[in-house]
Amino acid sequence: MGNCIICGTPVDGEICQSHEEDAVFEFRGTAASQLTPGRYYRGTVDGYADFGVFVDIGDHVTGLLHRSELDRRLESLDWEPGDDVFVQVLDVRDNGNVDLGWSIRQREREFRGELIETADGEYKPEDLEDDTDQAAENADEDVQESADEGAVQAGELQAAADEDESESNADSIDDQQPAAAETAGTVAGSGSVATESAAASTPTTEDAADAESEPEPALNRTTVDAIENQVGSVVRLEGEITGVRQTSGPTVFELSDETGTVECAAFEEAGVRAYPDVDVDDVVALEGEVEHHHGDLQVETETLDVLTDEDRETVKDRLESAIEEEARPADVAPLADHEAVTAVEDGIADAATEIRRAVMEARPIVVRHGATADGYVAGAAIERAVLPLIREKHTRDDAEYHYFERRPLDGRVYDMDAATSDVTSMLEARDRHGEQLPLVVLVDAGSTVESVDGYELLSLYDADALVIDDSRADDQITDAVDVAVAPSLAGVDIADTTSTALAANVAAHVNDDVRADLVHLPAVSYWENTPDEYLELATEAGYDETGISERREAVALEAYYQSYKDKRELVIDLLFGDDEGSERPRDGDLAAHVSEQFRDKLEAELETARENLTVRGVDDVTVSVLDTDAFTHRYNFPTTILLLDALHRSERDRTDPPYVTLGVGDDELHVRATEPVNVRDLGDAIAEAVPNGGVSVVGGRDGHVEFLPGERDAVREAALEALGETLA
Repeated sequence: MGNCIICGTPVDGEICQSHEEDAVFEFRGTAASQLTPGRYYRGTVDGYADFGVFVDIGDHVTGLLHRSELDRRLESLDWEPGDDVFVQVLDVRDNGNVDLGWSIRQREREFRGELIETADGEYKPEDLEDDTDQAAENADEDVQESADEGAVQAGELQAAADEDESESNADSIDDQQPAAAETAGTVAGSGSVATESAAASTPTTEDAADAESEPEPALNRTTVDAIENQVGSVVRLEGEITGVRQTSGPTVFELSDETGTVECAAFEEAGVRAYPDVDVDDVVALEGEVEHHHGDLQVETETLDVLTDEDRETVKDRLESAIEEEARPADVAPLADHEAVTAVEDGIADAATEIRRAVMEARPIVVRHGATADGYVAGAAIERAVLPLIREKHTRDDAEYHYFERRPLDGRVYDMDAATSDVTSMLEARDRHGEQLPLVVLVDAGSTVESVDGYELLSLYDADALVIDDSRADDQITDAVDVAVAPSLAGVDIADTTSTALAANVAAHVNDDVRADLVHLPAVSYWENTPDEYLELATEAGYDETGISERREAVALEAYYQSYKDKRELVIDLLFGDDEGSERPRDGDLAAHVSEQFRDKLEAELETARENLTVRGVDDVTVSVLDTDAFTHRYNFPTTILLLDALHRSERDRTDPPYVTLGVGDDELHVRATEPVNVRDLGDAIAEAVPNGGVSVVGGRDGHVEFLPGERDAVREAALEALGETLA
């Protein structure tokens, strides 16, 4: 009777049944029948077949890890014959075949214990080692006894020889003296030579002390981008800790230097934090062996020291110099000659620099954008530029999902609800996974004073933010964010600007390698009056007007469904297409299919809306009023915003300007006009006329008016009067 090595429960053997899967076994049996199904074993890769991998379990048994048991494609395994791996024995068949299962744990340290399984049971490694040591000790004793017996026999023979010599004739002694002397000299000489030889081969105490005191040569520093060619070697890295996470086995540190980021595993014991004094932002020197772990490069940490004083400053200066040199674009080259973009060239360079710095510093990037066609395409442009840089920077295959996130917004205001959600997520990521605080990028949203509270919440945690928006921005926003790319702040007419036109230019300067992928995106974002320069870019890239229109409509429809999700892969397919021969749909086919649904759904709603428009003439201003709650399907596509935009475009050409389309719901009022309307001024006029209406403006001068449902009729009449006075 013994105790379980994990929980201490009394058991027959060394481990209880409930913890068998928590230990790894080394098999020293001689037959497959001696294996225990359900347990995990150390094995050695024997070879590959079309249907799986053969793994030797011990010296006498081979099992098959079938491809259906893998958590990845067989072709993606980086195992080589002879590699040590860990597998689970699923079944031992009657014919001796062994079925193996995949183990997510591929290091001994990720298990909670280690045992040796033999034909007659399991043993602790030290118990078998004790047996081996005892056997070796017994063998040494036998050798010593043999040596002692030999010495006794040699002594007896020498005594016999002496006795024979003493009985010799005295005369013969004189004759034999030279020979005896020669013989003695030979014997003595042999002994002297042996002694000198032993003395030469055995170091003196002084020599041993000198050998022990001689330090090993220090490792030269290497860089993260160079370790790919040093697998199996011990390297020294210097950099900043940009992430810490505790697994059920080792502690994983993310170390960033001026060339990249790599994960470094350090093991104290299963689930116990290694190097507890090392945390995010510490500058360290780390030595360890470079390995492949599940296809990713990883360093097995041997030493990890926090650098201070001059050593720390040396590394920090090296990192900062590299970031300054690489982060800022050498020059600004817009995608096209567009006045609104040219006016904010400095902002474009600043925004690109901030995004590139975040990637280089291993900070997550969170892109927030409106759930519209323009918002999605603008966000996708930034995503297209950043993801390759993240893949290049980090050694983890899934880094792009950890260090980049795109989250649609409900509306164009970065309010406290959105900011609270982001702060909660980033604090959880910091506390649970040791991640740094993110850079929050607002695209097609967040440029008005209503977003300031949200930015202030981010700033309390030292999280950076930048905004890229085509709306008429408020001056207060420049103090609330680190960078604002908003042409209206430069005094430029924004009538022919979209957020995508701005974001695509920023993205092109974040990553010049994807510039050719982005040139058609500005044209996709315009519902009408697309600037000629963007149409020419799209045409040169192989997108005709039909293709551009289909992509815009398809994205607009998909933006409506599950508007809170990024739909990364679907948006990529719609906007950027795919290679020939791919199993995924071609971009043109997909866009055409989805855009057809868009047109059918939109036209059905437009027909209903036209039949229920109320046309009013107010001071020479024609106003078409639509009751958006009574005469639209509130939970069906299209959204109120999209419907009003399409309705206004379709009706304005039938009426002399000024023409206004007014959408009035239970508690919201939206206005579209042929002449610019400052919604803030409109809101002030309504509030003055309806002081008890709870009137407020959301989204600044291009936003909408909110009010109390009980004052709906009064708000509508006040809006009509104010529009007449403003536009007449």
